[in-house]
Amino acid sequence: MPLTDWFLTAEERGNPDTSIPTWTAGNTAEALIHGKTYFDRLVAEVESLDAGDLLFFTDWRGDPDERLRDEGPTIAELFSAAAKRGVIVKGLLWRSHLDKFSYSEEENRSLGDDIAAAGGEVLLDQRVRRGGSHHQKLVVIRRPGRPEQDIAFAGGIDLCHSRRDDADHGGDPQPIQMSKAYGDHPPWHDVQLALRGPVVGALDLTFRERWCDKVPLDQHGPISTIEDKLKGADLHADELPEQPPDPPEAGPMAIQVLRTYPAMRPPYGFAKLGEQTVARGYTKAIKRARRLIYLEDQYLWSSEVAELFADALRQHRDLHLIAVVPRHPDVDGRFALPPNQVGREQAISLCSRAAPERVHVYDVENHEGTPVYVHAKVCVVDDVWVSVGSDNFNRRSWTHDSELSCAVLDERVDGRTPADPAGLGDGARRFARDLRLELLREHLDADSDEGLLDPEEAVRTVNATADRLRDWHKGGRKGPRPPGRLVPHETTRLPWWQRLWAVPAYRMVYDPDGRAWRERRAGKW
Repeated sequence: MPLTDWFLTAEERGNPDTSIPTWTAGNTAEALIHGKTYFDRLVAEVESLDAGDLLFFTDWRGDPDERLRDEGPTIAELFSAAAKRGVIVKGLLWRSHLDKFSYSEEENRSLGDDIAAAGGEVLLDQRVRRGGSHHQKLVVIRRPGRPEQDIAFAGGIDLCHSRRDDADHGGDPQPIQMSKAYGDHPPWHDVQLALRGPVVGALDLTFRERWCDKVPLDQHGPISTIEDKLKGADLHADELPEQPPDPPEAGPMAIQVLRTYPAMRPPYGFAKLGEQTVARGYTKAIKRARRLIYLEDQYLWSSEVAELFADALRQHRDLHLIAVVPRHPDVDGRFALPPNQVGREQAISLCSRAAPERVHVYDVENHEGTPVYVHAKVCVVDDVWVSVGSDNFNRRSWTHDSELSCAVLDERVDGRTPADPAGLGDGARRFARDLRLELLREHLDADSDEGLLDPEEAVRTVNATADRLRDWHKGGRKGPRPPGRLVPHETTRLPWWQRLWAVPAYRMVYDPDGRAWRERRAGKW
């Protein structure tokens, strides 16, 4: 299978200002499903670091008191202890908007202060477009002299409250406030990748490009700069140690690092016109889909992204789309809720019109009936190509905020029937198929892969299981609860008077466009 059938070529990546490799071969990827699994692994890796080792991280939000295990340590304790041992700890946290708008300025500032007091350095980074954010969730661990032990973590899980949940979905003991529908401890579904091999060098470079960029950290005018100076914020990045050589090959997987950076002024030195390899990578993969696109996503609410799925469904009559999304937005309120609802309703409606019998959208609940907030960003195409990252299926993630995703092609062919579901000669691949099956087994309370391997049979199995649970609820919950956690997702079209203001608010504030004007006019990513 030529990798260029699925991966972007150097020319297709379209960013001449970066040194990120087109892709790397010889890697391993392990899917860490749920925050509790990821946090436990993170503790083990960081606690094993010695003086002179490197610990780099980027995040959207970091809560210093978030416990990574029941007995601790907290995020701040783990990273601070590493810094005190002589580990070189460097972090980039989004500076964020004011906390009065329910963002995370003070949490991020506090985590940075704690690590700095121990000898590390964390910068609050506001080099974003107006209304934008740094949304990448990345930890890079390098061990000079022991490169075979280098590891990176990338995906959808932030180092903050509400993320430490597990397969039972009882929620994190340290929750954040969300929509009342999710209860006091919102159940949380998420995925992070643990990565070894040369890809760690590419992710190390991703961190270094942002850290070393010459654009000033404060980009929101003199008031925010004065405020940061009064609070003693570190506004100047210290020099990093020289980047170690890439780790040796560690496995059978080729991995392509995909990113989003907006076109902005002043421009990033490593992406002067921005970078949309996330959008371009998904576009190429989805155009090759023939039988099944399986995705889990927090939003799925952009008409431009939905049109990509709709085109694929119209062109290929055997193609199905399974999407797992949250039942409710994460916010309540008469002004916050409608813009969150209108985008998803538009996107799902667009896909459903293209292929009403082949679009299957579900949300998730735990066994007590509490909705599970789906924060994962996973896409599996025909059991061949898989991507896990920080990016959602919306225009904001594909053009406006900084994002990071890893697309994986496993050279190992999965011999289970059907051996080549798409019929293109690529063959099903083990990592992609195993991830899809693992996620579906959890959602369906299934002990085996029976009825899940073949795409059409999987669709029938999922539909039947979700319909039984929906009917049990509608029938008054009589008798034993049927197995499974998926329920068919329902959307409601807003009345015209709400759409009158919610649609513009959604387009301008919730799902803005970060492309250069030339690309917008051309309708290209």
